Amino acid sequence: MPSIAPSAGGVRVERLVTSGQFELDGGSWDVDNNVWVVGDDKECVVIDAAHDGRAIVKSIDRERKVVGVISTHAHNDHINAVGEVCDGTRAPAYLHPADRMLWDELYPVTPDHELADGQVISVGDVELHVIHTPGHTPGSCCLYAPALGVLFTGDTLFKGGPGATGRSYSDFGTIIESIRDKVLTLPDETVVLTGHGDSTVIGAEAPHLQEWVDRGH
Repeated sequence: MPSIAPSAGGVRVERLVTSGQFELDGGSWDVDNNVWVVGDDKECVVIDAAHDGRAIVKSIDRERKVVGVISTHAHNDHINAVGEVCDGTRAPAYLHPADRMLWDELYPVTPDHELADGQVISVGDVELHVIHTPGHTPGSCCLYAPALGVLFTGDTLFKGGPGATGRSYSDFGTIIESIRDKVLTLPDETVVLTGHGDSTVIGAEAPHLQEWVDRGH
């Protein structure tokens, strides 16, 4: 993870890597997930509560209020610790409603809040701007924090290309459109913090868009 300067008010980005299984369409794969905690000493949000709710809760100081557990999308490996983290911190869960069919496979309760394109979630002195980027799933979203110069992309964009679109509820043309029109338009220096693996920057990925289109999914 690159060094990301805190905001003027002390909001910082922390990463926790958890391991488990991604399951969809009858298949199962071992995966490592990036869990992102964004906030200052008083409050924070958790982005993509994956696999190990106890480890996530323990990583957050008791003095910090968790103001939201935000899921970039509802594949099981990104939401399977949401319940435990929300229970352990009394934080509300956020999800885009277009991914409810995936959420409902795991949870019998409705998320507390819906994400929507253009929505702003504040933590400390930082605003997280919700960008709806369908393609990997219908409800996939990225979270852009201009004050930190970072974009949390979930599984929409990785170092080297788009997220996978070969399974149920995904579409290659749609993810390319989302990346082209809503992600690669951000400043080149924007740090891309992904759902799995290494980070990148917008300027390193933008020149390769046509290559991704040509190779397809």
